[in-house]
Amino acid sequence: MPFARPTLSDLRAQVAGDITAGLSTDGLLRFSNMNVTGTALAGMAHLHYGYLDWIARQGVPFTASAEFLEAWAALKKIYRKIATSATGQVTFQATAGVVIDAGTEVIRSDSVAFTVDDSVTVDATGVAVVTVTAVTAGEAGNTPLASIMTLGASITGVQSSGKVTGVITGGADQELDESLFERMLAAYQNTPNGGASADYVTWALEVSGVTRAWCAPNGFGTGTVVIYTMFDDANSANQGFPQGTDGVSENDNRATSANLATGDQLTVANSVFGEQPVTAMVYCCAPIPTSVAFTITGLTNASTSTREAIAAAISEVFTEQGAPLDDDSFVALSDIDSAIAAVASTSGFVITSPVANLTNTLGHLPTLGTITYE
Repeated sequence: MPFARPTLSDLRAQVAGDITAGLSTDGLLRFSNMNVTGTALAGMAHLHYGYLDWIARQGVPFTASAEFLEAWAALKKIYRKIATSATGQVTFQATAGVVIDAGTEVIRSDSVAFTVDDSVTVDATGVAVVTVTAVTAGEAGNTPLASIMTLGASITGVQSSGKVTGVITGGADQELDESLFERMLAAYQNTPNGGASADYVTWALEVSGVTRAWCAPNGFGTGTVVIYTMFDDANSANQGFPQGTDGVSENDNRATSANLATGDQLTVANSVFGEQPVTAMVYCCAPIPTSVAFTITGLTNASTSTREAIAAAISEVFTEQGAPLDDDSFVALSDIDSAIAAVASTSGFVITSPVANLTNTLGHLPTLGTITYE
C-alpha cells in the first residue's frame, strides 16, 4: 500500500491538536505564540516529507531525474547524447588557383554561421567545393540542398554567394530527459545478447539525433544486418528521414564506393561499427516513405485548426506504430479513429478510406498523405 504523504494543512491541524491536548490551551488562536510555533513546525515537517519523497524518487531508475537519471543510466552504459554540429558541402564559383582557407566563415541566409574545415584550392573549372561545419551545435545547423550560403568576408577571386551541394546534416540538440529515460529503461529491460536485434537498435539509438530505430536481420542476404533509423527532430524539415545514402561504415574493410554510406547513414554506421559483432556486414538505411491518403466524411465544415489537429493525431499514430519491418505488425485503424475522436469538434466523423489496418512492410515507413474531407 503506498504511503499517503500528509498535506501542509493536515500537518498544521495535527500540530495544533497536539498543542491543545498537551498544554490544555487553544492551539488554534490565530496570533497566539503556540499557533505561530505550531505553524512553523508543520512547515518544517512538510519540507522534510518533501525531501524524503524526492530522495525516494531519485533512489530508483524508474522515477529518477536530471543527474540522478544520468547516474542510473550510466550503470547500463547509457549516456546522454550531446549536441552535435551539422556538416556538409558548399560550392562557390571562383578563379582557378584561388585558395579558400580553413576557418573561413560562411553565413546562411538566416545568419547561422559555419566555418570551412579544410583549405581548398579552386580547380581549373573555377569551382571550389568546401566542407563546412556549423559554429553552434544543434539541429539549427541542418541545411537542405540548394540553400544560399554567403562568405562572411570577401575573398578576391571568389564569388561571395554559393550553394549547398552536399546536404548539411548531422546537427542534433542535446538529448532531453524523456529520451534518455526511454533508452535507459530499454537497457534495463533488454540484456545485451552479443548482437541480437535489440542490441543493434540500442546501438543506433545512442547516436545523437536518432529518435527511432529498427533492425532487419539478413536484410541484404546471409550475414548482413540492416538498421533503419529516423531523425524526427533533427530532420523535421524532411519528415524525420535520414539525409544521405544507404550503406556500410567506412571502417568496414568490405566497404566499396558502391556500398559506402554517406550523411546520416554513415554517422550511424560508423557508430555501430565499434559495437557490432566482427563478422556482420551492417547496412544503415533510411526507410522509404510510403504516403497513405485518407478520406473522412462528416467533417466538411471543420475549421483549419481542427484539420491540422487531425493530421497531427494521425501522424502521431504512424510514429508510434509504423515500422519498416516485415514482422506482421501494423498501424491499427481503430487507434487512428480514437486519435481523431480525441480532437475537439470531430463528433460524427467516419474514415471511409483506408478501410483496414495498414500492414507494415520491409523497408517502407507509412507517412500521412492527403486528407480528403467529404
